[in-house]
Amino acid sequence: MKFVKSLDLVAMTLILILAAIACGPPSPTPTAVSAPAGKASPTAGGPALEGGKLIYGLTLTPSGIDPHVNASSELGIPLTSVYDTLVWQDLDGEFVPGLAKSWEVSDDGLTYTFHLRDDVVFHDGTPFNAQAVKFNLDRIADPATKSQKAVFMLGPYRSTEIVDDYTVKVHFKEPYAPFLDSLSQVYLGMASPTAVEKWGADYQLHQVGTGPFMMKEYIPKDHLTLVRNPNYNWAPTIFNHQGPAYLEEIEFRFFVEPATRALALEGGEADVMGEIPPHDAERLAKDPAFTLVPVAIPGQSLQFFLNTEKPPTDDLRVRQAINYAADKEAIVKAIFKEYSPVAHGPLNAFTMGYDESVVGMYEYDPAKAKALLEEAGWVDSDGDGIREKDGQSLKLEAYLMGWGYVPEVAQLLQAQLRAVGIEMESQVVAYPAALEAARKGKHNLIPFGLSSSDPDILRTFFHSSNADSGFNWSKVRDPRLDELLESGARTLDPDRRKELYAEAQQLIMAEALILPIRDYVNLNAAGAKVKGLRYDLRGWFPWLYDVYLEE
Repeated sequence: MKFVKSLDLVAMTLILILAAIACGPPSPTPTAVSAPAGKASPTAGGPALEGGKLIYGLTLTPSGIDPHVNASSELGIPLTSVYDTLVWQDLDGEFVPGLAKSWEVSDDGLTYTFHLRDDVVFHDGTPFNAQAVKFNLDRIADPATKSQKAVFMLGPYRSTEIVDDYTVKVHFKEPYAPFLDSLSQVYLGMASPTAVEKWGADYQLHQVGTGPFMMKEYIPKDHLTLVRNPNYNWAPTIFNHQGPAYLEEIEFRFFVEPATRALALEGGEADVMGEIPPHDAERLAKDPAFTLVPVAIPGQSLQFFLNTEKPPTDDLRVRQAINYAADKEAIVKAIFKEYSPVAHGPLNAFTMGYDESVVGMYEYDPAKAKALLEEAGWVDSDGDGIREKDGQSLKLEAYLMGWGYVPEVAQLLQAQLRAVGIEMESQVVAYPAALEAARKGKHNLIPFGLSSSDPDILRTFFHSSNADSGFNWSKVRDPRLDELLESGARTLDPDRRKELYAEAQQLIMAEALILPIRDYVNLNAAGAKVKGLRYDLRGWFPWLYDVYLEE
C-alpha cells in the first residue's frame, strides 16, 4: 500500500503550528479550543469580540444549489461553509486530513482506503461514519440523482465498501488520479443521510452537513442565511483556530447586475462582493474603506475554440494566423485593467501542471499572420481589406455568450483580425443556443472556460470522445492527444502527470486549437472591517470559518 497521509498527536501539533505561521497570526495553542454552546473563543490575532452578521454578495442566481446535483460555482460560495469534505486542499495544493484522518492508495491505484474521524456529527445529530460516506458517494453515482457535475468528478467509480464503522474502501474501475482533488471540493461534500431521505426533492432547501455553519433559510433568488454551528470542533489544519466559527450569521444576497455590485458595497448593502467589474475595482482599490481581494482562478483560461472541421479554420495556417493577429495584451489592458494576466495556453498559469513553454508561442505579429494567410492562398484581390480565395471571402462565424466580458473582447478582436484581412461576424446568444451551435459545429470561433484545480479538465475539452456531443469544440480528433489525456488521468505519479500534461498543452497550441485571451482572476472586495477573509485554491470559494468583523 502507498502511504499518503496520517495524523497522530505529534504530527497534528506540528502542522497546526506551521499552518498558523504560514496563514496568519498563531493561536496560543494548537489544541482544540473549548467554547460554550453558541460562542466562539477568540484566539491571538482573531477578534476581540466574536459574533456579528456578515452580508455576502452573490453574482448569480443558480437554478439549484444541491452540490451533488447542480454544477454552478456560485453554490459553493455559501455551501463550502455548510459541508466538510473527506480531505481538504491547502493553498499550496497539498491534501490534508478532513473528515478522513488518514488514507492509503493501493499499488494498482484502484482502491482508496479512508480512516474516518469518530467524533463528528451532522447538524441534525446524525453520526458521521462509514455508512454516511457510502450513502453520499452512491447517491452521487446513482443515475436517478441526475448529477450535473459531481458524478463526473467521481470518474470511473465502482463502489464503496464499508470495512467497519470508521473505515471505508472506495473502489475504481481504473486508476483515477484526480480523485483526491475531487474529494476536497464541496460537490463531494458529506450530507446527512437522514436529511436527504427526509426531504427528498426538497433537500436543497434544507441542507445538512457537518461544517462550521448551518443552513437556516434559503429563499431562491432572494437570500440564503447560515448560522454558526455551536458544536463545530473538527476544523482541518488549513484554518487558524478550532472550535465554533467567529461569525454568528452570514446572509448571502444576490447582485446579478455587475453595475450594482460596487454600489452595494459602498452603500452598506453588502460586506463582501465577488466579481467586481475592473473599472469599479480600480476605484475601490484607492478607497481605504475597502479591501480589494483579487484571486486567481485555476483551470482554463478564457479561450476561443477554433473549429478544425469547418472552413476556413480547418486550415492550420489560418488558425495560427488568428493567434498571431490577436493583440492579447491590448485586449486585456483595455477591458480587464491589467487585473488579469495574458493567457498563453489552454490552462491558467495558476493551475497545477501548467507548462511555461507555451509562453511566447504566438506573440503579437500581424506581419506573420499576413504571411501565413498568403501562404494558405488567401489574398485581397479587390482591395476591400478582406482576403478571398476561390471566390470566397475570408469570413469567420463567432458565437458569443454574454458573460465574462466576452462581447467586449470579441469587439476588439474583430478589429484586430480585420487589420490582417479576416472578417469576423459574431452574434451573442443564450447559453443553450451556444451549446447547440457548438455541438453542430456551426462556429469557427466560440469562447469558453471552466475553473478546475486539476489539469484533467483538458480531457473534457480536447479528447476525441467529446468532439460530437461534448465540449470538444475544436472538434480535434488526435490519437496522440487522446493518449496523453487518458494517461494523465490514470497516472498517480505527480511528476509524470506534469510531463504528460506539458506535452498535451504544447500539442494543443502547436495545432492552434484555441485562441487564449486571459487568465481568470476573481475580483472580490470587502469592507475594511472584514478580517481573515481567504479563498480556497479554486479561487471562487471563501473560507468564512476564520472571518470576523472588526468594530
